[in-house]
Amino acid sequence: MGGGSRATRDARTVEIGYALVSAGFLGAVVFGVIAGPAAVWSLPHRVTTALLLAGVSVAGLLAVVRVVHVLRAFERGPGARDRSGDTGATGD
Repeated sequence: MGGGSRATRDARTVEIGYALVSAGFLGAVVFGVIAGPAAVWSLPHRVTTALLLAGVSVAGLLAVVRVVHVLRAFERGPGARDRSGDTGATGD
């Protein structure tokens, strides 16, 4: 198992939990937006099936992307954006 101090291991555990919970929330919202009309309106069976399939597919894909994004950002560590030269300034 990866080493590190207890605080580092705890931080990783919290970050993994955050990634999974936020991905689950994102997936649920996206699924609801895409497949919601199938639950609200009486649509033909073919349309309902297509909406459900699209909802599951897009929600699953975005959930995976969210987990990867959060965990990669965590691995880069704090200040990674500053090291890359991107300060977030708008150049006013």
